[in-house]
Amino acid sequence: MKAVIHDSNFEKSQPARAVRRLERDVLRMGALVEQSFRLSHQALFARDLTAAEELPRLDKKIDRFYRQIESDCTSIMTLQAPTAQDLRCLSAYMQLVRDLERIGDYAKDLAKIAIKIFPYPSHDTLPEIALMSHHAQAMLATSLVALADLDEASGRRIKYLDDAVDNAYDRLYQILAYQRDVPGIIEPILLLTLAIRCLERMADHATNIGQRVAYIVTGQRS
Repeated sequence: MKAVIHDSNFEKSQPARAVRRLERDVLRMGALVEQSFRLSHQALFARDLTAAEELPRLDKKIDRFYRQIESDCTSIMTLQAPTAQDLRCLSAYMQLVRDLERIGDYAKDLAKIAIKIFPYPSHDTLPEIALMSHHAQAMLATSLVALADLDEASGRRIKYLDDAVDNAYDRLYQILAYQRDVPGIIEPILLLTLAIRCLERMADHATNIGQRVAYIVTGQRS
């Protein structure tokens, strides 16, 4: 009978490898969320209903990633012996994938808005709302690059990029909410008000992701 060699270094490396696999899964999930955001933009501003119809399928993939990553994080925490640094990553990932999942949900909501608003003529505010969407998408992309590079500075900078989205939201809300003498029905205005709210929340979640990257690197919460 052969002796069993106990390799403590191997055992210690197991959680680290599991965390690295999780990181790859989080980034894959992030890529799907980026794609869903682009499709929602295309649906709303290019009036592309084919793009809108693609969103529910993508959202199911995003939700599967979310459930799996959350389950994997819990499993590693309870069944293995992760280091303090790995525990920090796992804690951040569990919150971070929730932010990604919510961005995906808002993208799906934007696609629904695109379908409902399709029969109506384009509103004068659409170009500015499209710019707001581009800013929010750039924030998401920056947050995912910061995560891939574990770049604390980039992660923290995202909250300053959020100012442009917040300012656009405030300005557009004033225009839409206080518009007078609206010809015809007001549904398009209500839908656009919902759309800018979705975009503002998506930017907030991208900001959260950046802050979670900084936490992974430093252990300090903003």
